[in-house]
Amino acid sequence: MSTKRLFTGVLLVMTMAGAWAQATPAWPARGPIKLVAVFPPGGSVDQVARILQVPLQTLLGQTVIVENKGGASGSIGAAAVAAAPADGYTFAVVFDTHGVNPALIPNLPFDSKKDLTPIVLVGTSPMVLATFTGSEYKTFADVVLAAKAKKNVSYGSIGSGSLGHVAMTLLGKNGGIDWAHIPYKGGGPLMNDAVAGHVPLSIGSVFVTKPHIDSGRMRPLAVTSPKRSPDLPNVPTIAESGYPGFEAPAWWAVLAPAKTPPDILKRMNEALNTVLKTPDIAKKLDAQGIDVVGGSADAARVFIDKQMDIWAKVVKDNGIKAD
Repeated sequence: MSTKRLFTGVLLVMTMAGAWAQATPAWPARGPIKLVAVFPPGGSVDQVARILQVPLQTLLGQTVIVENKGGASGSIGAAAVAAAPADGYTFAVVFDTHGVNPALIPNLPFDSKKDLTPIVLVGTSPMVLATFTGSEYKTFADVVLAAKAKKNVSYGSIGSGSLGHVAMTLLGKNGGIDWAHIPYKGGGPLMNDAVAGHVPLSIGSVFVTKPHIDSGRMRPLAVTSPKRSPDLPNVPTIAESGYPGFEAPAWWAVLAPAKTPPDILKRMNEALNTVLKTPDIAKKLDAQGIDVVGGSADAARVFIDKQMDIWAKVVKDNGIKAD
């Protein structure tokens, strides 16, 4: 081979390597990396994002910031991430409403399955059906008997179309239980009225409900997870209370814009799993009532797609509308 041809070949390889480096730069090469919490400060989504923030920052060696972008049951923040550059510097931290919104909110400016890609399922939590301590309802069976006797049983949730609302709608329809829904503007207003007995029943996450159970002001009646919650081991599941197979977990996940390069998605999944396996982080999430899941991006996608399909049918069959 002539020196000229050898030089030309080396130059071509160098050019291709340079083009490859530009196409797939080392990640993360800069900061900040943004975690968009799709609900306002103070709620569980915000808490999850901030629990992940510091250890991710240490692990990735770049600044990680949390940006709250709430509104429309988390769809405004999710839309912002779907429209963000797919370069590995913007991610969404979402709540279970992400699984209901596609059916609930008409004309979403993004396709929840096509425009966002799951990276990891952070964790799940049961919702808790509870009543104030002065209530006539001592057990879940008492509620069912009252509802079937047409005694005007009502329950409050964090809003129309919330997971609590659609779960209670599904349970009522499948179980022949007649109860009325009272929507609230979030967990704070719901718990204020529930503790005072202004609404006889509340359906909300462990995060929202457990502090009031611990203070003795609320009585838990049942949880919506398939197994009893480690946080409330003496509280039966709805499934074991005569409705086998029923489950409606609250959940949290991290998503990315759909066209984010696979190598970045893989690295972020690995980083998040490393963080979630850290005992201190698992303990902080458990304090929020969240059972850590973690795992692969494919497992997260399967779980989230299933949630979307289940609740789309409930919303459609029952004509549920957003607030």
